[in-house]
Amino acid sequence: MLDYKQYIASKINVDMDKAELAQAVTEIADDKLGDYAFPCFRLAKTMRMSPVAIAQKLAAEITPDEVITKVEAVNGYLNFFVNHRTLVKNALGDVLAAGENYGNDTIGNGKTICIDYSSVNICKSFHIGHLSTTAIGSSLYKLYTALGYRVIGINHLGDYGTQFGKMIVAFKRWSSKEAVEKGGIGELQRVYVKFHQEEENNPELTEEAREWFARIEKGDKEANELFEFFKKITLDDVKEIYDRLNVKFDSWNGESFFNDKMSEPLKMLEEKGLIKESQGAKVVDLSDYNMPPCLLVKSDGSSLYATRDIAAAIWRKKEYDFDKCLYVVAYQQNLHFKQFFKVLELAGLPWAKDLVHVAYGMVSLEDGAMSTRKGNVVLLRDVINKAVSKADEIITAKNPNLPDKAKVAEQVGIGAVLFSALENSKIKDITFTFDRVLNFDGETAPYLQYTRARCNSIVEKAGNGADAKIMPDFNALDNVETLRLCKLLAMFPNVVKDAAFKYEPSILSGYLIDVAQSFNRFYIEHRVLCDDLGEQAARLMVVRAVGTVLKKGLALLGIESPDAM
Repeated sequence: MLDYKQYIASKINVDMDKAELAQAVTEIADDKLGDYAFPCFRLAKTMRMSPVAIAQKLAAEITPDEVITKVEAVNGYLNFFVNHRTLVKNALGDVLAAGENYGNDTIGNGKTICIDYSSVNICKSFHIGHLSTTAIGSSLYKLYTALGYRVIGINHLGDYGTQFGKMIVAFKRWSSKEAVEKGGIGELQRVYVKFHQEEENNPELTEEAREWFARIEKGDKEANELFEFFKKITLDDVKEIYDRLNVKFDSWNGESFFNDKMSEPLKMLEEKGLIKESQGAKVVDLSDYNMPPCLLVKSDGSSLYATRDIAAAIWRKKEYDFDKCLYVVAYQQNLHFKQFFKVLELAGLPWAKDLVHVAYGMVSLEDGAMSTRKGNVVLLRDVINKAVSKADEIITAKNPNLPDKAKVAEQVGIGAVLFSALENSKIKDITFTFDRVLNFDGETAPYLQYTRARCNSIVEKAGNGADAKIMPDFNALDNVETLRLCKLLAMFPNVVKDAAFKYEPSILSGYLIDVAQSFNRFYIEHRVLCDDLGEQAARLMVVRAVGTVLKKGLALLGIESPDAM
């Protein structure tokens, strides 16, 4: 597989690391101006010349060959023109030879990435607010796995805190084991909401809840049996949703797992002189870093999120020896992560620099935000079911005799939901609407799935490989539509790396839309199934390659590709 960026970097004779040079090479959108460009501005200081003069000097030094046909100096840029027929043949050959492994790499061999994502709360509904962390984390898991990393997916369950005392009080007053077994998480949610409604007029409930939580912490048999019962009900519910979303985890260690692992980190911080007393509480002063103090232990002796997250990070480093640990958590927690990362850095732990907060925006519906306490949440299960139902309606109207229609509707509906969280930059807030995400013609998952299914259909009509013995006529691919499409296909391995290393699956989402749109332009302009079998064989190579890339790209987003739609 020829890496054009590395090849171009090898031809640029400057005192600069070749890997850094290759990274600076970019694709040119308008092929009339060239295929790749290298900006010379960064060389101006070291070479003591203007970028325009540098570009002219370097262009004169590069001799065209079988790969690079021409080099032009344009306003401080080196514009490279490559052999288009070679590019097309290489791109198609690379995709078809690698098949489903196209885009995979060994760059991560011997390295470990921990990814903390989804992190559902016990006793609370799995609602649409969890969609972004679940979709982004799961996609990053798949991207890093494709790059050869050992990936540890962590569901850091929210299973510790006074809310469990509230849940026990609510359960004992207004529910029963039989009602919960029958109603599941919905029954737990009902009484949890009722507790907060009643608590406003009955503050004694708050004290009763604190007492029950204290009993959990002390190992009281009844309290812990109820807690474990609530946990099982919750996990049974969420695991069913994870299975439908094709999301997996390697660890379900939640907050309670670290309850007995906080004393050692606290002792270490005290020995390093980082902990100070403040009104009876234990804090780390971060005023030198323009942050409020990091509160570790309340005046009543109870711990906080920061304490448990510090303990969890230390345990994970010992357990997994990670090279990076990613936390896929909403941007509202920016300060929390800055604080506890800084505490670990001040403690002299060199791996603190390997902790990364992958922040994302919030998800809401058209009628606004959600609150578990008030009960105005939209369950992710309901969103999925509605999306699948709508997909089924659309498919029935378009192709009523489609085999496995229910399975395809499931794939399309779930794909639409996942893609809605992955199509834009992760930091953007999302307003979820069914009509938009299920549009077969817009920039959506169904559009990508439909394009891939169209590729399958074309190949089937050609006889499913009957053209394999026909010599392709590559003259049929000497056109701008094929060139632009094949340039995109050649970019896929770098797109996979870019999406992973920037923690941004939307880079891959946007790329797949570009591929689908480029393919559909190719399909309109060039008849694939035709009388000239050499031309047909060449164009079928393009169709197969596009289908391969769309299927692999969607899989890295966690989305399945129906063979027919």
